[in-house]
Amino acid sequence: MSNSSFITEFLLLAFTDRQDLQLLTFGLFLGPYLAALLGNGLITTAIACDHHLHTPMYFFLLNLSLLDLGSISTTLPRYMASSLWNTRAISYLGCAAQLWFFLFFITAEYCLLTVMAYDRYVAICKPLHYGTLLGSRACVHMAAAAWGSGFLYAALHTANTFSIPLCQGNAVDQFFCEVPQILKLSCSDAYLREVELIVVSICLAFGCFVFMVVSYVQIFRAVLRIPSEQGRHKAFSMCLPHLAVVSLFVSTGIFAYLKPPSISSPSLDLVVSVLYSVVPPAVNPLIYSMRNQELKDALRKLDEWTLFHKQ
Repeated sequence: MSNSSFITEFLLLAFTDRQDLQLLTFGLFLGPYLAALLGNGLITTAIACDHHLHTPMYFFLLNLSLLDLGSISTTLPRYMASSLWNTRAISYLGCAAQLWFFLFFITAEYCLLTVMAYDRYVAICKPLHYGTLLGSRACVHMAAAAWGSGFLYAALHTANTFSIPLCQGNAVDQFFCEVPQILKLSCSDAYLREVELIVVSICLAFGCFVFMVVSYVQIFRAVLRIPSEQGRHKAFSMCLPHLAVVSLFVSTGIFAYLKPPSISSPSLDLVVSVLYSVVPPAVNPLIYSMRNQELKDALRKLDEWTLFHKQ
């Protein structure tokens, strides 16, 4: 029986073993990755450069874009490089680092989405207290709490996962390192230590989800009391992008980690992993810019400024 101390590398699961199809998957992943880089990069630059967007809502959106850039850059570049070089191997430390960064960005993003729900709640339900409850210092503290929670959670999960003896080989049934697939390689009863941390994680995640649901119940009640149709439309427009991002993030995550074991298979796990690790970072910039006129104006100014300096 082998132990994890003798494992020097892991073998990630490839979408295909054929070299020509591996180049095809490289191209298919390159598109969403470039879209995520461009979309989130433009939003980050526009918010940083336009002083009209230096408000709590856009400050949190800037942080969300940075987290999206981090999460997708943790998984896709490594896989695309493997497709080009036709290799599945990733070092033990490389796998641990990839797992830590992915957990860090995903957890921080979920916490930040919870903070953004509070921002929308205060803006619509307590507009007279918005400047007091969400001052610059409070916004920085809440964003720092989200990033700090991701750091702490990722450190605990990664340390606990890789302290478990691995007796089932080194082949990971996923195109990147993640906790459930590493646990499948553990010895019979060793994974029980990780289960306790997973239960705590589920409770915390459910608590954040309940907070967001309660916030939006209060928001919708307040919006329906607005007398003018134009006011209701403006209030809904402020909330719909965040609600769409939360729905996409939560639904893909739930399906990835809580789907019935009876329908689980390596092929389905690969497809689902793409849904929750690739699609949200690539689509979030489009969701936020589609119905946001202020952001559109800022992006247009940025484009005009770039063209002016090229001439």
